[in-house]
Amino acid sequence: MDLVELIKDMITKAATVAWFLFLLTWIIGWAIKGAPIPIGKARRIGQGLVEDAVWGAFWIAVGTSIFWLISYIASYLSNTYPSPPIPSLP
Repeated sequence: MDLVELIKDMITKAATVAWFLFLLTWIIGWAIKGAPIPIGKARRIGQGLVEDAVWGAFWIAVGTSIFWLISYIASYLSNTYPSPPIPSLP
């Protein structure tokens, strides 16, 4: 496994885990907020989880874009270029 494939694999795994945590937080937040619990503080906790999930999604999107840029630069730098032509004398 070369460096570029390692970077792409790590980016994919990190982004997958981050999006899964976002969805989990979003679902739990809405479940707590919409539950028929007579305690108002519980609903505020649910609202806080939903807001944190939205901010998390924003930062995941920004981070994924930055990771994509790093992967693009790494793949660009790992390309092998042909050797320059050697001029021949007549």
